[in-house]
Amino acid sequence: MSSLFRRKSTDLVSDATATVTDEAGQSAAPKPKAYTPSKKELGVATPKRTTAQRRHDTAQAPANRREAYKQMRERQKLERAEASAGMRAGDERYLLARDRGPERALVRNIVDSKRTAGTWFFAGAIIVFIGANSTMPPVVRLGANLLWAILALAVVIDSILISRRVKKLVTERFPGTTQRMGSLYLYGMMRGLTFRRMRVPKPQVELGDKV
Repeated sequence: MSSLFRRKSTDLVSDATATVTDEAGQSAAPKPKAYTPSKKELGVATPKRTTAQRRHDTAQAPANRREAYKQMRERQKLERAEASAGMRAGDERYLLARDRGPERALVRNIVDSKRTAGTWFFAGAIIVFIGANSTMPPVVRLGANLLWAILALAVVIDSILISRRVKKLVTERFPGTTQRMGSLYLYGMMRGLTFRRMRVPKPQVELGDKV
């Protein structure tokens, strides 16, 4: 009878030990990791590095000071070329302070969409300079002075028209602008005096396009 009770007690202890072991094994088992979606699945775009950044990442460590100086010069040259290309393209990151802002971009489009008298001003000034020489006949000098007066008058009239159009469009599209109108007028006039191919940033509209 006593042996029966001992066997039952032993069985109970064995069962309890097995239960505790199973629970410990289950708790110790590693939990499966949660699935992490990729950037492509989430629709998150990875920002592209600039040419200078890629060149900097792939550059080998310089062996000496001369090599380090050479790499620095090459990196600076690349950065200047990238900045120059960005400036010509009108990228806000590379523009000078005088060219930044949507108002000035609008002024550039206003000027670039029409032919301006200022583009012929400097070419005419060269002709006037040659024709006004004292060695030239009086008729040639008179013609040169007349041409100079016509060019000057055309530039004044063109500048007035540019200023009026700048005021109208900037007021309509940017009613809360903090830009001074006088500064925008001067910006448009100076761009109008520059040859179209030499304008920086380069024109973003074609001649005759509606702004």
